[in-house]
Amino acid sequence: MSQSISPDRLSLLRALSVQHPTVESAIAAAAGLRAKLSLPKGVVHVISDIHGEDAKLRHVINNASGALRTLVEEVLGDRLSDAERAQFLAILYYPREAIARFAKGIVESGQRVEWVYRTLCMQFEIVRALRVRYRRDVYERLIPEEHRELFLELGSGLRHDYIKEMIVGLARHDRDWAAVRGAARLIRNLSISELLVAGDLGDRGPRIDRVIEILMRQPRVRLLWGNHDMIWIGAMLGHEPCLLTTMRFSARYRRAAQLEEGYGILTTPLEQLVREVYADDPAERFIPKGTGHRDQLTVARMQKALAIMQFKAEGRMLERHPEWGLEHRRLLHRINFKKGTVEIDGVEHELLDKHLPTINPEDPYAYSEAEQHCIDRIKESFVKSNRLREHMEWVVSQGGMWTRYDEVLIFHACVPVDESGEPLSMKVDGREVSGRELMDALGSVVRRAVRKRWYGLDEDADWLWYLWGGPRSPLFGKDKLATFETYFVADKAAHKEVKNPYFELIHDAEFVRKIGRLFGCGDDVLLVNGHVPVKIEKGEQPVKRGGNAVTIDGAFSEAYGDRGFTLVLKPDRIELAEHSAFSSVEKVIDDGADIVPKITTIREYGETRTVGQTQAGEEIRRRIDDLEALVQAYHEGVVRERA
Repeated sequence: MSQSISPDRLSLLRALSVQHPTVESAIAAAAGLRAKLSLPKGVVHVISDIHGEDAKLRHVINNASGALRTLVEEVLGDRLSDAERAQFLAILYYPREAIARFAKGIVESGQRVEWVYRTLCMQFEIVRALRVRYRRDVYERLIPEEHRELFLELGSGLRHDYIKEMIVGLARHDRDWAAVRGAARLIRNLSISELLVAGDLGDRGPRIDRVIEILMRQPRVRLLWGNHDMIWIGAMLGHEPCLLTTMRFSARYRRAAQLEEGYGILTTPLEQLVREVYADDPAERFIPKGTGHRDQLTVARMQKALAIMQFKAEGRMLERHPEWGLEHRRLLHRINFKKGTVEIDGVEHELLDKHLPTINPEDPYAYSEAEQHCIDRIKESFVKSNRLREHMEWVVSQGGMWTRYDEVLIFHACVPVDESGEPLSMKVDGREVSGRELMDALGSVVRRAVRKRWYGLDEDADWLWYLWGGPRSPLFGKDKLATFETYFVADKAAHKEVKNPYFELIHDAEFVRKIGRLFGCGDDVLLVNGHVPVKIEKGEQPVKRGGNAVTIDGAFSEAYGDRGFTLVLKPDRIELAEHSAFSSVEKVIDDGADIVPKITTIREYGETRTVGQTQAGEEIRRRIDDLEALVQAYHEGVVRERA
């Protein structure tokens, strides 16, 4: 070996020896990895298009998309009455709130220690059923340090008197409830091996900030970016078209709390602009959805003011990018102010709202003085929000454009194609790219734009807007954003946003296999996207006619239908869990309410697949090879032990 080893290989082995400094440690690590190959593959949950619905997301995670209720019923059987089962599930889902609700009665019964002991024992029956998928080190890393001794004993199922004495000691200082809460958290963390969110964390629903906080607390989570995520990332950088779009969405759906409370964003400059410029404007085309603390007319005027500034900022940006071919979407200079009309794609339309006090016909894309003052103050508020920056940088660091789990290929929206199914290309960073290369190139631009931060803002950030709504964006997949037409034009035909042919072609099994091959998948590919809500009420189905593609945007948001899907990748099958509306945490605790999903099996395997049969298994085998090479290098003295 000493004569044949290359310098690069030797450098790798020396680096590996820092982690495994002796022969014994390298052999033990290789043996542990070999054993891991025989474990059942982990259960992956895939959710898409959360759109700010933080309470529902929390519940779907806490009940493992319905799987935790099923497991409790299987493990504990008929040992619990219906009322006891409802209480136990409430403690697993919402331990802090449930214990606060039940603690007084438990203490008054005089059975506190017995109740805590019995609850912990039942919890660890669930833990033992779940931990079979995990190596011991992974399992133990999930155990909170303050409860390590207690939980290891509970996990063994032995020495019951010893366990009770620990509980008595904890109860003496009112810390026994914390053990129950910690066990509930351990169960939830073991229930899902990995959580993947396939884009669109915010907009329409109430709180993107809380959605991200929930996700950041999960032990194993990955993200794929959606088009709505792009405008929030752009807003964090102070990119005006993105920033104004996020604010307009918040006004349209009356979600100011996520800006003001969540991220400390000032809205007073906008209110000042409305008072000065739009004070008498009926803003009938801008009536917001939902309810809120501000009066409806004020919010309508705020939405209108934001929309006009958005169209101006977008117009200037599109002028910078003739290569995008979107000159026809610059509409403000096509307004005939005398006639009260606008020309769109060669057709003249009457404007439904002709009160446009801040648009100068001679320079329609320039902000008025009042608008400039407003946007300057708002932009400063966005770029100085530490919490917004922390959240969006986390979204970028954990995210990407696409991913694979063995034969399952996942991205947010589409691979842009022409009518014949051939991938459409774009020039990114001087290269004409399409398909997978387009996604990879755009992903690099996103990361580069964020690395430059707000003080390095340049045309890279414009791509964030393009990913939000450009016709060849893999995160959008339509010919245009018809925001202007929706507000100002009566003709419904002008409102139509034409979907990319991809969304019809994915009913064709051979087309799906062709897309899969672009990303290194075989003919057994299952293609998964979100982005386009499945309209169950109109007879649409998530699984496409070819059987090898599925759309998992199930209208998770209340604004879309309050349903939603989780795609569950299990060792022996792939299931689709269809959710219903979520009531409240209080209803779960007091009435036993739950989201019990409808389960559809999409694929079944002839056996329970192990880690060794997955992509992760291939990577583990490469690590084993490296460790065996290190052992050999130690034996031959090529690398010296560090004992």
